[in-house]
Amino acid sequence: MKTTLFYKNTKYSFLSILALLLTFSSCEKYLEEQPTTVIDADFVYTTEAGLKTGVISLYKFERDRYDNGTEDFMGSVLMSSRSDLAFSRSGYTGLMGRYQRAISPVDLGATFASTLFWRHYYNIANKATAIINAAEVIEDIDEDVRKQVIAEASFFRAHSYFYLYRMYNNIYVTTETITVDNAFNVINDRSTDEEIFAIINNDLTYAIENLDWTGTFGRITKGTAKHVKAKVAMWQGDWEEAKTQALDVIEGPDTPHSLVSSTADVFTGDRNTSESLFVIQSPIDEVLGGGNETMMNANYVTQYFQISGIESNNEQGGRGFSRILPNNYLLDLIAEDPNDTRDDNTYFRLKWYYTSGDNIGQEVNDYAPFPSSNYTQYYQRMHPSCIKFAQEDGNEDSYTIRGNVLVYRLAETYLIAAEAIMRSSGDPLPYINAIRERANASLLTSVDEQAILDERARELAFEGQRWFTLKRMGQNVIDTQITSFAGDGEDFPANLGVKDPRTNWMSHYINWPIAQRDLDLLGPDYPQNDGYN
Repeated sequence: MKTTLFYKNTKYSFLSILALLLTFSSCEKYLEEQPTTVIDADFVYTTEAGLKTGVISLYKFERDRYDNGTEDFMGSVLMSSRSDLAFSRSGYTGLMGRYQRAISPVDLGATFASTLFWRHYYNIANKATAIINAAEVIEDIDEDVRKQVIAEASFFRAHSYFYLYRMYNNIYVTTETITVDNAFNVINDRSTDEEIFAIINNDLTYAIENLDWTGTFGRITKGTAKHVKAKVAMWQGDWEEAKTQALDVIEGPDTPHSLVSSTADVFTGDRNTSESLFVIQSPIDEVLGGGNETMMNANYVTQYFQISGIESNNEQGGRGFSRILPNNYLLDLIAEDPNDTRDDNTYFRLKWYYTSGDNIGQEVNDYAPFPSSNYTQYYQRMHPSCIKFAQEDGNEDSYTIRGNVLVYRLAETYLIAAEAIMRSSGDPLPYINAIRERANASLLTSVDEQAILDERARELAFEGQRWFTLKRMGQNVIDTQITSFAGDGEDFPANLGVKDPRTNWMSHYINWPIAQRDLDLLGPDYPQNDGYN
């Protein structure tokens, strides 16, 4: 979607203008059967075919955060760098992951976050609102199509507002379609938590009631909406609701979902399995349009191919540039059980092997991290890597590959159920142990908050969930985890030039700064998050 934003001296609502622009802008061709010349406001909002096309565009917008282009690809990896589980080695992503950027409203990191998150999700939310409101009043439409359109658009609005709330806290939400009459209304205050959660929960309830359990992979289903409804309930401290929604996805009478049999099966192939709840579809097709190549995997895999006698290959994870790596804290968590398969070339790769020369097939062991002069090359070339986003048929000579991306999956639903039960009533052990048993790890005999945190780390690391989990559990939890475990601390010598996120962290970073360029487009009294004024 191509839009032009004209900045004026008068302060006006960024949210409103963005929606107005989306309403009246032209689109790039992303469906062969619908040429751009007929995709205009009258077509999209006054016809059944237009509304269906509008819903497909929501999937396109969501996929943009994962595609390779300008800073867009950073949106799919940035949240993993800002956690207690990562060593952020290099690049601008590394600066943001080490809390050297995106720490004030005017630095470039905050501007990146503005594009990747603030504007991205308001784009989706505002377009979804226009689709919902148009679908509710249009007369010439099949009723089943009407419900499907509203249900999918409602999910995307809830998903967008939920993401924004978890990042920024001070957000404004609305169910009003933006028109030429209200586009310049001034917004002077954030919405209350009650207002935010009312819209999110109402949208998800409608989606749950009107979506089917099964459908085309890549499209939102009842299971997707229930999973997110459970996550929302966790943020509200409604453990019974979280438990109800999660258990319905796991073991309800109509659920089609089940865990795949081994950790090796989770991220293989196209990721469209019984465990998948929402998967970004990259291959080009006629259902969702298809995306571009992505650089997600390259961010997470080391430059092992710079070692003489070892070439980049898909078997070892593809071609990477080693920006965000699993830190020692995470690796130690997985290594607590020697039988845990998650560090056995399924989720993480620990060892590298020669592919040519006299040592072909042998493990590379001449880049040990001692003495300290070898640290930088070790982290760049030999450090363990996350290979969840590697592609078996990826281009071995390229940093970009085309592959589907798992956004939500059933393993997290199990861990949601375990935590919700732990905090309310019942036995959480069967649900957390189902994940451990699949990984061939020993079963737990008790569950507390730290056990939940640790198991979520082992299972979900680098999938974009960790930051939000720490924040949801409270200021004390996120402060303790970041200052104790982020980066590699003393394990990585300070004289090698990588700043320590543990010492850079400040408690008010729990909310991201609203970029000044976005704040300037809101009313003069709109609140910046605490600590950034």
